[in-house]
Amino acid sequence: MDLVVARPEGLYCTAGDFYIDPWKPVERSVITHGHGDHAHTGNEHYLAAAPGEGILRTRLGQDINLQLLEYGEVLQHNGVTLSFHPAGHVLGSAQVRLEYKGEVWVASGDYKVEPDGTCAPFEPVRCHTFITESTFGLPIYRWQPQAEIFEEVNQWWRANAEQGKASVLFAYSFGKAQRLLHGIDASIGPILAHGSVEPLNRVYRDAGVYIPETQYAGDFKKTDPALRNALIIAPPSAGGSTWMRRFGEYSDAFASGWMRLRGTRRRRGVDRGFVLSDHADWPGLLWAIEQTGAERVMVTHGSVEVLVRYLRDIGLDAQGFTTEYGNEEEPQEVAS
Repeated sequence: MDLVVARPEGLYCTAGDFYIDPWKPVERSVITHGHGDHAHTGNEHYLAAAPGEGILRTRLGQDINLQLLEYGEVLQHNGVTLSFHPAGHVLGSAQVRLEYKGEVWVASGDYKVEPDGTCAPFEPVRCHTFITESTFGLPIYRWQPQAEIFEEVNQWWRANAEQGKASVLFAYSFGKAQRLLHGIDASIGPILAHGSVEPLNRVYRDAGVYIPETQYAGDFKKTDPALRNALIIAPPSAGGSTWMRRFGEYSDAFASGWMRLRGTRRRRGVDRGFVLSDHADWPGLLWAIEQTGAERVMVTHGSVEVLVRYLRDIGLDAQGFTTEYGNEEEPQEVAS
């Protein structure tokens, strides 16, 4: 029997009798990171990488039954040797290495291969079987260096400030928002954060990650002169809501890997799209898979069929896992 199989509750380690990122409540869960499609409430016991503690307690509740391991620290359970290794996705994100009777599997969760300074960089882990995401598993997805994207954001913000307009930048509250804040030029003007973003900014700061000073956007009114050159970081769900009225005249933008497609920006109805993703692009996925040395690859959420077909064409044993991963951002209360 395979060491990891797909069950209705989630990915199940057969020998260890635990689940990896289950989407239904289970007794024992191993969590790769704190995004809402991977970390759910209701599990009796959680095991995660230590750098993700603040995120998980903030998102799932301070009183969850949470056991922590440092990256590289080993835990033995039912004959399975388990350890966490950096995934480079968001703060606390980890790949799960499982070894049982000489067979090694790695469940990567979500990952990106370009270091960004807000989390431990991706670390390839050698294995026999690699479970990979495929969110951007099409050849069209190829990312620019992030420094170029941050400079594009700075130029857009400066131009708006010179015209006396606020700049509203939509980004996922956890991970993308903090990566943008870490990388932009904070000297351009004041930075305001939506109520779903600010608590996570504090978690990142507590973890030692540089996040510039931010102010709670809800404290500002349309007449406040500070808004004329401000940058406002908000979740995508805030777009088009009454919450936006307080900013008067503004320009809006959306930061996402999906901005690589022109149609996505048009459907979002924003002025600008910045192509910035916390997931690996097509070359990144192929590089990561190659680095593992795995002869067998299980592909989850995204362009599964395309990546499986490509991997088979280059001689790997590849197949898809059906999962419920993919929606990283839970619905937010936009009046925050």
